[in-house]
Amino acid sequence: MTITDRRSGRDRRENERYSVNINIEWEASDGRKTGTISDIGLSGCFILSSGEVQDSTTVKLFFPLSDGMKAQFMCEVVNHVFEIGFAVKYINLSETQWEFIENFVESVKGESEKVKKMKK
Repeated sequence: MTITDRRSGRDRRENERYSVNINIEWEASDGRKTGTISDIGLSGCFILSSGEVQDSTTVKLFFPLSDGMKAQFMCEVVNHVFEIGFAVKYINLSETQWEFIENFVESVKGESEKVKKMKK
């Protein structure tokens, strides 16, 4: 399912986002916490979590991999909603990290398109 963005101007997302449900860990200066990525795109994602963050805070995201390992990404909080979660944009991605995000988003996009076709 594609997420419709109702914001405009500077707050508008750069890329399309896709609904997901991925349990992750994230870390800020006060320690590591759990959360759930509810939507993802090429430039960032939204994390459902009651942990407190402020806009412009740098956080680390830890995506689970199939082998039990975790892929780490540096992100900047671009929007937080008290007691709900926060949106981040990826920062300082290596080529390998960028490829991971591209491949992951492409797979989610493919699944989203399959669901749309099945509903027709």
